[in-house]
Amino acid sequence: MRLRIRFAKMGRVRWTSHRDVARMWERALRRARLPVAYTEGFSPRSKLSFGLALPTGCESNAEYLDVALREPVSPDEVTSTFSSLLPEGVDVVAAQVLPEGAGSLQEEVTSCRWEIGVPQVGPGGLGEVIAAVLGAGVLPVTRERKGRPVTDDLRPSVLALSSAGPCGTGSLLVAELGTRPRGVRPAELAQVMGIELGLARRTNQWIERDGSRWEPLATPAADAAVWERAS
Repeated sequence: MRLRIRFAKMGRVRWTSHRDVARMWERALRRARLPVAYTEGFSPRSKLSFGLALPTGCESNAEYLDVALREPVSPDEVTSTFSSLLPEGVDVVAAQVLPEGAGSLQEEVTSCRWEIGVPQVGPGGLGEVIAAVLGAGVLPVTRERKGRPVTDDLRPSVLALSSAGPCGTGSLLVAELGTRPRGVRPAELAQVMGIELGLARRTNQWIERDGSRWEPLATPAADAAVWERAS
């Protein structure tokens, strides 16, 4: 069976890399003594599959992990015990058994919703920047790919932008960013918008197909993002 886990990554642990988070989970799974399936061969590894990598320095309450198991376990047991086995700031919020044939997170997630603090820019000024960006035909950004600089156009992946009002000494930007043809990092979005990047939090990952949209695993209650800090 495959178990899908939704977890949050908040606070100081946001500075931990995606690779180190994977190691945290491997250790926690061993300590919990779950019947995790392993690959075959000379150097067996636990069969874990993460969703889209979260940029270092960003928070999230919508991270996902698929775990292959040799035998069934109760999702309720995972949600009630796992947070105590993980570092402070990494918390399990939901778990569910996946139906047979369910697709991988990397292949299915089509967009992500972000809440991004924009320091020293009021809601009115942010609205003007948003209008200019959404009206642009091209949003070029230079990235490094295979050791070489490559210029990509972010505009097809910037699906929606809006101002959610004041946030600390600035404003809160809400962005929906597509994952195809290439994903957009909050730092890259801030670069093409000409704004300073504050604290960025991923609040949702979305799967869209045939006009419908849903999350890989919804929480039992609606997420409530509270922004009380200055970004």
